[in-house]
Amino acid sequence: MNGLWELYWTFVKIGCVTFGGGYAMLPILERELADKRHWTTLDELRDYFSIGQCTPGIIALNVSTFLGQKRAGIVGALVSTTGFLTGPILIILVIASFLQNFAQLEIIQHAFAGIRVCVCVLIVQAVLRLWKKSVVDGITLTLYLAIFLLNAFSGILPVKLPAAALVVLAGVFGIAASTIKNRRAGAGKAGEGK
Repeated sequence: MNGLWELYWTFVKIGCVTFGGGYAMLPILERELADKRHWTTLDELRDYFSIGQCTPGIIALNVSTFLGQKRAGIVGALVSTTGFLTGPILIILVIASFLQNFAQLEIIQHAFAGIRVCVCVLIVQAVLRLWKKSVVDGITLTLYLAIFLLNAFSGILPVKLPAAALVVLAGVFGIAASTIKNRRAGAGKAGEGK
C-alpha cells in the first residue's frame, strides 16, 4: 500500500506543475522519475514520452499511466493517473472561480506573461535534450529534416499529413533502417569468416 501511496503522491506533485504541456514536462519527468526515484531509465522514459505523444490525451498524463502500469500493473496505472489529475483539477477549479474577476488586473497579466516565457524555456530545454539522444547520425538527421520539412510545409502540400502519420512513417523508417544496418553488419561478419 505504501508503494501505491508513493506513486499517487509523486504524480500529484508532478501534476501540480504541469505548465506548458508535454514538452515542458520532460525535464521534470526526467528529474523526478529517472534521476531521483530511479523508477525508469532516461531511454525508457523517452520511449514512454514518444508513445504518449502518439496516443490521445496529455503526454505527461500518458507517461504517468505507462509508468504506473510498469510499477504496479493496472492498479498502479489507475493510481498514478488519478494522482496526476488531482492537482490540475483542483488548481483549475480555483482559477476558474476567481480568474474572471481578476483577469484584467495588470499583475495577473504580467504573471501569465512570465509563465509563458518559462514554458518556452522548458520546451527548448526538452527539445535540446531529445535532440542529443535522438539525432545521433546521418540517418537520424535525414529523418529529422524530412519530418521537419513535411510538418513545416504541410500547409502548402497537396495532402496534409497528420502528426500521427508522421510518427508512424518515422517508426517504419526506423525499423527499415535498423533492418538494413543489421543485414549489412551480418553480411560483413559472414564475409570476414571466409
